Amino acid sequence: MNVMSPQRVLPRRVEVLAGLSVAIDLGLGQPAEHMLRSAVIATRLARRLGLDRSQQDTVYYATLVMWIGCHADSAEYARWFGDDIAVRRDAYLVDWSGLPYLRFLIGNLGRGESLPHRMKIMAELFRDSRGAIAALVHSHCLSAAALAGHIGLGPDVEQAITYTFERFDGGGLPGGVSGVEIPIEMRVAQLADMAEVHQRTYGVDGAVAMARSRRGGHFDPDVVDAFVDDPATLFPADSDDPWELALAIAPDAELRLDDPGLDHLLLAIGDFVDLKCPFALGHSRGVSALAESAAGHLGVERSDIDATRRAGWLHDVGRIGVSNQIWSKAGDLTAAEWERVRMHPYLTDRVLTRIPGLRDVARIARTHHEHLDGTGYPLGLNGPALGQPERILAAAVTYRSAVEPRPYRAAMSTDEAVSRLERRAHRGELDADCVEAVLAAAGHARTRARHSDALTRRERGILGLVARGLSNRDIASKLVLSEKTVRNHVERTYTKIGASNRVGASLYALENGLAGSS
Repeated sequence: MNVMSPQRVLPRRVEVLAGLSVAIDLGLGQPAEHMLRSAVIATRLARRLGLDRSQQDTVYYATLVMWIGCHADSAEYARWFGDDIAVRRDAYLVDWSGLPYLRFLIGNLGRGESLPHRMKIMAELFRDSRGAIAALVHSHCLSAAALAGHIGLGPDVEQAITYTFERFDGGGLPGGVSGVEIPIEMRVAQLADMAEVHQRTYGVDGAVAMARSRRGGHFDPDVVDAFVDDPATLFPADSDDPWELALAIAPDAELRLDDPGLDHLLLAIGDFVDLKCPFALGHSRGVSALAESAAGHLGVERSDIDATRRAGWLHDVGRIGVSNQIWSKAGDLTAAEWERVRMHPYLTDRVLTRIPGLRDVARIARTHHEHLDGTGYPLGLNGPALGQPERILAAAVTYRSAVEPRPYRAAMSTDEAVSRLERRAHRGELDADCVEAVLAAAGHARTRARHSDALTRRERGILGLVARGLSNRDIASKLVLSEKTVRNHVERTYTKIGASNRVGASLYALENGLAGSS
């Protein structure tokens, strides 16, 4: 008799892209769902303007991800402006033209840095201010288009977002393009993006005042006129859930991903995240590959291997919400800076838990800096709270980070990385079995006697069910086995792990991350 396991429901494509937009919000210094609200405003405005369905679809996705390139130039932004996230946040309240914008730039050069450093940066910028900013914008636009293509949004969206920094009056960057040469989809997206922030900050009247003040300058007069004609109906109501509202009007809203499609998209998002810090390029791919291989070595169930691989790609999404001024610092961090660093796994969780079908991935990803002895962050979880996938990912992150350079140290040699992991396992921070599996995956085979080495996959699964309090009869029913067969498995497992009763077996399962096995 075969019992069919319940089919996993994978997320819809737009749900994953909506999660990506929340990550983009972090890099802009905006509240979660800013880009989702902007996409709703833009789509409603596009309909009011009479754009056809294809144009409306492009408006939606161009607005949702128009700032996808903002993290890719974060290191350069931080070099000029210090806190890249703060300057992006504050730039929403300034018209990007003329003396007010020049004053804004000067006031934010080297933000948070010492006065001598700020003076040095100012001198560098003023040698070729427009050229320096144009190069930065050009890099942003190229990155944004490439990333939009990488995640499969199509040529129309790619084309539109290359005009993100252009102005209707021709005073924008990088090409100084003007008027209708700017795609209508971007002209709509630009106004919606700014209007969302001003309406949230100053109310509808504030958004209207901003739009009118920039009419014919930043914004297309026709788009502004359509916007100010009954503007209140363009904004989501206070009672609306922006996530649900934006997903309901999305193009191909019902397109559900299959496993290969989900993997392709999550891998692309991992690459997107790594661009935040030049020294982290390839980090998420490397962590994922190590974690997946180690999980297979340890006999983890296929569904947990898939979740571990995906968590490897996505574990650092929250990094986008921390300024490169901190990530790029070569010296010691202040207490406040360290607190921001400690928050990035929480931000990862905040992004991923909104995406249906990725709850297991989120659970694993958010614990990549937790330690078995409770000394990790952000929550200080300890052994019983950390399953085997979480332990594997923590070991994989530790190894991969060691062999990569950081602003405060050179890349470690492989021997140094091995020693680092073994020391942490010896101190009780990392799971020794998972460290060994990660090192084996990285090509550093080790041999060490372990009770759990002798457990078969079936025995590991049964031990997990025992730890959850299931009786032999319950386990037999769940696994479609006879009760006698289960009893024999349990007795052999007890002998192998040195347990004399169910309590001892349960404690062993908790200590070794097997309590979630089935």
